[in-house]
Amino acid sequence: MTRRSVRRSVRLLGVASGSTALVLGLAGPALACNIKDFSAEAKCDGGKGVIVVTDTDASAKDATVTVFLKGIGGIETKVGEQPVKGSKKGSRITFAENWKPSATYRVHVKADQAVDEDIQPDLVTPSTACKTESRPPKPTPSTPPPSPSPSPSKSESAPAESATPTPSASESTSAPADTSNNAPSPAVGESNLAETGADSNTGLIAGIAAALVVVGGGAVWLGMRRRGTTRNG
Repeated sequence: MTRRSVRRSVRLLGVASGSTALVLGLAGPALACNIKDFSAEAKCDGGKGVIVVTDTDASAKDATVTVFLKGIGGIETKVGEQPVKGSKKGSRITFAENWKPSATYRVHVKADQAVDEDIQPDLVTPSTACKTESRPPKPTPSTPPPSPSPSPSKSESAPAESATPTPSASESTSAPADTSNNAPSPAVGESNLAETGADSNTGLIAGIAAALVVVGGGAVWLGMRRRGTTRNG
């Protein structure tokens, strides 16, 4: 092997080593955990709000995600903290937070010495709150309609009418009408008969008395005749 061939072999080895180092150098940062591998969004789960954090770290490093609610005057309230292990497809963790519209949250990620930063920009929730699912009201057991009460019979509801009408108070207390003025005045002859009792039973009685007198007289006459016959004999 000549010197020229040796030099050529060394050059080829150097170029290959440099290429390999360049490829490895570029691939290293690509596989390392980065804050850009994390994202956060506000969603609705049914009628409640949640915050979902997604980790797309292909190196699958263990990380810890902490969520803070930013208030007025820079006051923060810790919502929760959860561990996550990234994947190329994306690993998701969910924070149950019934967020309000247009609220601001700070999401912090810590993964060993690789990442210790906040996701930028801060998470701002939608301007519309989650809608509560309307559930149909529970059916209430139907109550049977009340049974109709028996209507009182006619004999019970109204008193029985009496057979003879009862005179009213005005009729019972009113004085009888004076009929003396309305009756026709008797004639002169009729007034005399009334005074002698001719219009009564006096004539019949007088006739019977006369008959008794005749019978009595006949009996006396017969008795006297019998006495005379007896004396003569």
